[in-house]
Amino acid sequence: MRDEKINLLSRLNRRQWIALAGSAVLVCSTSAVFFSRRVVPRQPLTIASSVWPGYELMFLARSEGWMADPGIALLATASATASLAALAAGEANGAALTLDEMLRARAANLPLSAVLVFDVSAGADVVLARSGIETLADLDGKRIGVEQSALGALMLHKVLETTGLAKAALTLVPVTIDGHPLAWRTGQVDALITYEPIASALQAEGGHRIFDSRQIPDTIFDVLAVRTEAIREHASPLRNLVSGHFRALHHLHTNPQDAAYRLSRCLGLPADAVLAAYHGVELPNLYQNRQYLSGSDRRLVTAARSLSAILVEEGLIPQPDDLQGLVNASLLPDEY
Repeated sequence: MRDEKINLLSRLNRRQWIALAGSAVLVCSTSAVFFSRRVVPRQPLTIASSVWPGYELMFLARSEGWMADPGIALLATASATASLAALAAGEANGAALTLDEMLRARAANLPLSAVLVFDVSAGADVVLARSGIETLADLDGKRIGVEQSALGALMLHKVLETTGLAKAALTLVPVTIDGHPLAWRTGQVDALITYEPIASALQAEGGHRIFDSRQIPDTIFDVLAVRTEAIREHASPLRNLVSGHFRALHHLHTNPQDAAYRLSRCLGLPADAVLAAYHGVELPNLYQNRQYLSGSDRRLVTAARSLSAILVEEGLIPQPDDLQGLVNASLLPDEY
């Protein structure tokens, strides 16, 4: 039974929790709006989102009627890459993305602003190592598996920055997130830059954490990134969506067992496993969002500036983002 659970977790990466329950996509409820990209109806506002705990409160709000607005469509995608493709193709007005993904999209001339902070990584992103590798310094000369993505580049950069090691001191093994379990189990790597829930699954097989995002707080943000023109043209449904998120967040805090039961349908997890899925992420409340998005709390903007420099250094964007219009607090409710 444990092996079956681990095999399931290994297929559910941090930005691609694909629920298999007799079908390719598990619909949160009949009132939630899930569309394949080929049958997106003509809606005034479409938000693309892959399946990830921080994003699922939107779907919970939709299923419970807390953002009952016919002008909002939630477009379910298999990954952040698919969400970005929907944005680029004009099939979505906004998407749930990591901040680094948003910066890459802006570098590709998609005018995006963050109007909501879903979550901040606080332990969900991990460096796992085998027995005998006890500290980051012990990685000298070792094989380390890493995904060739903005997030993988960021974590690797932080590892090197912390240790003072040169990149040449490591043997980098490029491996996509879906290949992390196999790379680990077949001994292809000595350490692995990965994230939940795969990290916990591999810890159960003998891996141990030597570094995680708790040591780089306020660095990895998940945001609702919306096209600038959509903020002007669809302000009302966007406010409705953002308010619905906060109502669902309030429900999660005040009635976690009920919320877990309802979210289990969205996440494709047993209800008793849902709350554990939120370990390793912080879920900013309305006040914290207002601080982040108004700029009075500079941590998100500071993280974006640092991320932008790293992305340039890694050749993932051509030049630093000027950060103009990066955040917009105008859609946040006064209360919820």
